[in-house]
Amino acid sequence: MLAARGMTLTELADRVGVTVMNLSVLKNNRARAIRFSTLTRLCQELGCQPGDVFSVRAD
Repeated sequence: MLAARGMTLTELADRVGVTVMNLSVLKNNRARAIRFSTLTRLCQELGCQPGDVFSVRAD
């Protein structure tokens, strides 16, 4: 999604107000949780819905 929008992880982190490390954790499927406010800002910046960036999978 970042590549499609011509955006880097660093640029997205700056726009959303989170660290690059936190976005990296999300990007690499290592996150255990995300705040709704962070998810909302991510979706606003990427022009998408939560289901476009996250999916539910069985462990």
